Amino acid sequence: MSDDVDGVLIDGDWKHRFVSANGARFHVAEAGDGPLVILLHGFPQFWWTWRHQLPALAEAGFRAVAMDLRGVGASDKPPRGYETPYLAADVAGVIRALGESTAVVVGHDLGAWVAWSMPALQPRVTAAVAVLSMGHPLVMRQQLLGRRGVRSVPRLLAAQLPLLPERALRSHDAAVTVMAAGRAPGNPLTEDEQDRYRRAAAVPFVSHTSLEPLRWAARSLGPGSLGPLGRRDRRRFTRALAQPIHQPVLQLSGALDPWLGPAAAAASSRWAVGPLHQVVVPGAGHYLPDEAPLDVTEALLEWLAATTSSRSVG
Repeated sequence: MSDDVDGVLIDGDWKHRFVSANGARFHVAEAGDGPLVILLHGFPQFWWTWRHQLPALAEAGFRAVAMDLRGVGASDKPPRGYETPYLAADVAGVIRALGESTAVVVGHDLGAWVAWSMPALQPRVTAAVAVLSMGHPLVMRQQLLGRRGVRSVPRLLAAQLPLLPERALRSHDAAVTVMAAGRAPGNPLTEDEQDRYRRAAAVPFVSHTSLEPLRWAARSLGPGSLGPLGRRDRRRFTRALAQPIHQPVLQLSGALDPWLGPAAAAASSRWAVGPLHQVVVPGAGHYLPDEAPLDVTEALLEWLAATTSSRSVG
């Protein structure tokens, strides 16, 4: 393995492996045996954001797999393929490459954006979804079209600027600055977290490829003036996401999240017509797996126990 990604292959109660799916190679950290739970990180993070949940889920009888999304960490960083449908196909491909037919998909931030999309774009592999710190994509669309909604849209639109976001991420401290701004007051990043996320931001090409999904997300939901993406792609995506979600959904949000307002979190429930469980984590901001690992683990385990006892997963 290249020295470029050695800093993201962190030792722990898991094993690292690489799987091929959807025309690319993906890094995953895996622990345990049982029903598959696949964990998707947010921006500007990598698989390590789930370090607390991996061993806990494994101990509870689940096969927990945290993957580096396309363009991040030790996964491939091709020049194309960062549209949400591609990312959803990546996740579906990884699930199948791991030898499973279905999985519970858990996502935070950008990973939650993908998780919200999985029932519509990859329904056959999606047994249930858990979403952390992210509103349903169509709630984001309402905000982009000028309605009241989430407060994270300025952050999403900032990624549309050419070159400047890449330069900021290449400074290494930009990733830490973004995360610090999203955390609850009085809950700063630890020195270890700062070091790990700086190393992840320094991996070659990540300063560009990690931003591409954010750029597509804004252009896919907004009016044509936001970008060059064809109307046909935008309309196809929004039509797909308008379908009701019949799979079980767990939605976690931080009470002090500066980017996801309570109204946006509540509005997202409109699309979840199946079993829905919503949890607000007191005293926590946006980066829930890092900030409130015990609360996240407890909520996941309680929900997974109920979900996997009522239906077959994997």
